[in-house]
Amino acid sequence: NLKKKKVRELYKKFKKNFDYLKIDKICVLVSGGPDSLALLFLLKCYSLEKKIKIYCYLVDHKIREDSSLEAQKVKLFLKKYLIDCKILVNKEKITPSNLQSKARVIRYNLAFKESEKNKIKYIFTGHHRDDLYENFFIRLVRGSGLKGLVSFHNVKSKIKKESNIKIIRPLINFKKKHLKYIVDETFTYYVKDPMNSSNTFLRSRIREMIVKLGKDGLKFKKLDQTLSNLAD
Repeated sequence: NLKKKKVRELYKKFKKNFDYLKIDKICVLVSGGPDSLALLFLLKCYSLEKKIKIYCYLVDHKIREDSSLEAQKVKLFLKKYLIDCKILVNKEKITPSNLQSKARVIRYNLAFKESEKNKIKYIFTGHHRDDLYENFFIRLVRGSGLKGLVSFHNVKSKIKKESNIKIIRPLINFKKKHLKYIVDETFTYYVKDPMNSSNTFLRSRIREMIVKLGKDGLKFKKLDQTLSNLAD
């Protein structure tokens, strides 16, 4: 797949974001969606090129009735590509209030616990440019300070003071459409999460607002400059 010109160009851009790190093994969090599967493809290529070990984790939050079946389908699909995906099962009860935030905390807690067992220093996530915009507006709505508004901007960050594990977001400069392209050209498979399009959640409403702002003339290059200036 790297013989395809655009896929190869995206892979080169991907590597530049973290190639300076000294890595011997990595963990990648997948959900089965296009973002995380695009990340997994790129990291699989990287692991083969650099001869490093890759650990793949999928968190089954048990929020939806079919989540466990969906997780097993993703695991079996990836097995065809010689990728062993370990399913981390949530045993905590998640209430409807702040569901997405709680699910995020559980996902990271399970991933950190598993990574510490395997002495992994870096957890890779599939967050991309569109997520950055959404996160900025969500935190703006919630009254975050300057640090909160730009904390998502960095490729490398730390989310737990008591841990030495770093979160790496190598796709933060990639647009969603680029990741969809990679998946369509490689795995040709991904899972659609119905929660992503539900207006019950603030993130979904913010996503719709950003699309509307884009149609109304919002210049994303200007927004990128604003985020960069705030980060500085």
